[in-house]
Amino acid sequence: MAIEIGAEAPDFELKDNHGRTVRLSDFRGERNVVLFFYPFAFTSVCTGELRELRDHLDTFVNDDTQLLAVSNDSMHSLRVYGEQEGLEFPLLSDFWPHGVASRAYGVLDEDKGCAVRGTFVIDKAGVVRWSVVNALPDARDLDDYVKALATL
Repeated sequence: MAIEIGAEAPDFELKDNHGRTVRLSDFRGERNVVLFFYPFAFTSVCTGELRELRDHLDTFVNDDTQLLAVSNDSMHSLRVYGEQEGLEFPLLSDFWPHGVASRAYGVLDEDKGCAVRGTFVIDKAGVVRWSVVNALPDARDLDDYVKALATL
């Protein structure tokens, strides 16, 4: 079960596709966060969703907002994927300990070993203000994130 709206967002510490440590708490008091869980790099639906975010990057990475994309891929796979797709936002590896962040947000499919499609909009105070969780084959609607951010 996904974390509820109004709950404090669980902090995490993950490596990005360049080996840098990223903590959710680094953004507290500074920026809203769009936390975007996706199953795996190099898959068609995930790639389509991430390309759409890339193509609207100014909406999701600016002085007020930070996009963080999380998958259960290794940091090394994410580096290649990010370069191949021109993704200029952090791709966080929830590879080891396997699924620790995905599990904290209630979006880890334990049987498949990957996150389902969960997105959480977290305000500057670290509170979950909006979320959507879709099954593995079902892409999310980017306009929903834009509307959620506009309410903050």
